[in-house]
Amino acid sequence: MPAPTTTPDRRLDPAPDGSGTLGRLTELRIRGLGSIDDVTLELGSGLTVVTGETGAGKTMVVTGLTLLFGGRADPGRVRAAGRAGVEGRLFLPADSPAWERAADAGADPDDDGSLILARTVSAEGRSRAFLGGRSVPVGVVAELAEGLLAVHGQSDQLRLSRPAEQRRALDRYAGAAHLELLDRYRAAHQRWRELAADLERRRSQARELAQAADVLRHGLAEIEAVAPGPGEDEDLDTMAKRLGDADALRAAADEARMSLVGDVTGELGGDDLPQDATAALSIAQRALAAGDDPTLVLLAQDVADAVAVVSDVAAQLAGYVADLDADPGRLAEVLDRRAVITALVRKYAGPGEGLTGVLAWAEDAAYKLSQLDVSDEALEALAVARDAARADVDDLAAQVSAGRRAAADGFAAEVGAELAGLAMKSATVSFSVDSHPDDPGAEGIDEVVLLLAAHPGAPARPVHKGASGGELSRVMLAIEVVFAGADPVPVMVFDEVDAGVGGQAAGEIGRRLARLAGSHQVVVVTHLAQVAAFADTHIVVDKSPDTGAGVTATDIRAVHGEDRVRELARMLSGLADSDTGQAHARELLAVAAHGRS
Repeated sequence: MPAPTTTPDRRLDPAPDGSGTLGRLTELRIRGLGSIDDVTLELGSGLTVVTGETGAGKTMVVTGLTLLFGGRADPGRVRAAGRAGVEGRLFLPADSPAWERAADAGADPDDDGSLILARTVSAEGRSRAFLGGRSVPVGVVAELAEGLLAVHGQSDQLRLSRPAEQRRALDRYAGAAHLELLDRYRAAHQRWRELAADLERRRSQARELAQAADVLRHGLAEIEAVAPGPGEDEDLDTMAKRLGDADALRAAADEARMSLVGDVTGELGGDDLPQDATAALSIAQRALAAGDDPTLVLLAQDVADAVAVVSDVAAQLAGYVADLDADPGRLAEVLDRRAVITALVRKYAGPGEGLTGVLAWAEDAAYKLSQLDVSDEALEALAVARDAARADVDDLAAQVSAGRRAAADGFAAEVGAELAGLAMKSATVSFSVDSHPDDPGAEGIDEVVLLLAAHPGAPARPVHKGASGGELSRVMLAIEVVFAGADPVPVMVFDEVDAGVGGQAAGEIGRRLARLAGSHQVVVVTHLAQVAAFADTHIVVDKSPDTGAGVTATDIRAVHGEDRVRELARMLSGLADSDTGQAHARELLAVAAHGRS
């Protein structure tokens, strides 16, 4: 798949389509992936469901989304054509951090202001990623995906399985004041670590630092003894040239002055000198002014102005000659000073830097010297500062930990209430908050683990170990519903989240997905009509008949009206044309519409 076409040199401004929302993926094109030859999906906002018979290729939609957003490329998914490609069009609000990251990668918006992502995979496993028309490392897209896409499925529960993500979820649930406190803790922790590292460095490298400090002090003392001023080297060069050439400069200035105004002193015998410029101009002025022709009178005035200019220049030349100093002693002083500064430049400045480099070295050396002080007084002051910073860390860590513990029960209770409606009434969710005050980390002193007891009497185990694939998806759904409106990830994908569920629980899953879709774009792969009935957009994946070439193709289409009723009837009874199935399908649609209102 070639890189998508974009308009160059445009500012990375998002289009209005994404304003006021978390953003959404409006279009997804998949080519050569699994059983999919070439299809384009128009994805609406809200809840999109993907249905179809087993083996038709529903999961290829999830695979395509995962691949598009930087997931691992599996060459085994590539069709015989030899190359698979996925392309998506994403609209984001103006304040989305993804715009800044995309701009850093050199991406441009498309003509409509959308951000186009693309990914290709060859049968040999080679993979390329494109962002806004630019080829970028896959890692850049994967980095963006952390804030754009969350995939929850039977085999892809990475976010929920990471303790760090569980801790972040709890912190987010605890509220804005808690998050502000956590930011203060992070800043204090960084300050403490920096002070502790600095103290340890000075103590462990005292000898080496003392030697380095001696070198800096020597250089600073040498420069301070000379005390050069900014630009002094250039001033000395100019002065030395003038003093060294004083006689030649005086002769040149005198000759020029006499050419302009003559020998005003009479010392050289005026009768033997050529006519000066002032005298010639005066003759010209009188000749022009003698008549009454207006043009000549004006020209005479111009010549008079020229006489004034020449006289002024002659006066400045006279002053220049008077100020010239041919004192050999002064010249020697200037040359000696210049030699001293030249030595400093040669020793402390880089090529072409001159005295500016010397002064910059001195400023930098003074700062470095302040970081190399290993005197007892300096080490004691640093130790006091470190201990005070650690006290701040301990105080803030205790507050953060208390906030987490206070939020843990409420969070677990809300998730448990959601699970009760998802065919997991007997499951209990809790948080283990294990604090280690003696070893504060960058995120606090707590190890946070989300625990699940799937049924009464079962031990509470880490959720990614104590739940089956379907249970894990439902736990994730329950958490996302609790966080609906607060999670900044705009696109959420649930793959077979309803595995092993039926009846009323299936309807509850659909209801919760629809609620979640009120603030996010939700894509769900499902085999349950009770879930599909809640969709804003219903996409059906069909396996096309074998053409005889030994290649199975997949057709993907959006269904509406009676076509949607037929698909729901097929999901309910296995017969799309069953009158009973269609009646049940219409009933489900009515119930879902009422449940969403």
